[in-house]
Amino acid sequence: MKTLLMSALMLSTTILGAAPAFAQTALPAQTIKNIVLVHGAFVDETSWSGVAAILAAKGYKVTAVKNPLTSLADDVAATNAVLDAQDGPAVLVGHSWGGVVIGEAGNNSKVASLVYVSAFAPDKGETISALAASGPATPGVKAIRPDAKGYLTIDPAVFPSAVAGDLPKEIGAHLAAHQMPINHTAFDAAAEVAAWHDKPSWYVLSSKDLVLDPHAQAFFAERIKAKVTTVDGSHASLASHAAEVAAVIEAATGAK
Repeated sequence: MKTLLMSALMLSTTILGAAPAFAQTALPAQTIKNIVLVHGAFVDETSWSGVAAILAAKGYKVTAVKNPLTSLADDVAATNAVLDAQDGPAVLVGHSWGGVVIGEAGNNSKVASLVYVSAFAPDKGETISALAASGPATPGVKAIRPDAKGYLTIDPAVFPSAVAGDLPKEIGAHLAAHQMPINHTAFDAAAEVAAWHDKPSWYVLSSKDLVLDPHAQAFFAERIKAKVTTVDGSHASLASHAAEVAAVIEAATGAK
């Protein structure tokens, strides 16, 4: 499946961790060199490819977790496996549902800092279902549909405008047709850990998000005492604003 950024920039190929369009440079001393990226619901790890390419070109070791999206515990286990394989401290980054995952896996001793990108940041005991129900439903949330087995996707007719409104329509349609369903039970699982209590945090707030309301994002960012960067982007700002997102992640490594 083509990645969000590949399609948006009309690139024909991208290899995660390789970025021929950028000149690689040496990182400053004391910089955290490992970056672990956690994707959200309805997409896979390739949604991070644009950001990963920018960071890899600067000399960072970037790894994108492949979440099974079968349960919160399974996604946390997949993320911890990647973290355990790092050769030193890491910045852990989560988009959307991935924010729930990094809140749990962020307790891993390898994690030095957290970056939330248009992401949920629940406290211990909170669920995504309850948090979502506490405010008005967004167009994206209203369009979530279960299949016969209880796995959720977003109505393909709504997906392009609700999720990726700042990407070309044909890209949104492609992504809508290649969604990665998430088990509905994941949204009902209570957070057992909220690593942001103990780890420094950054937050990328997407001001035109039609999935996770920007007001909710502002609430999360304030509560976790994050350093906030606002981008004029959709829920897919990790693709449409990849350079800005990458810059925030780089700040979390201590390089800036």
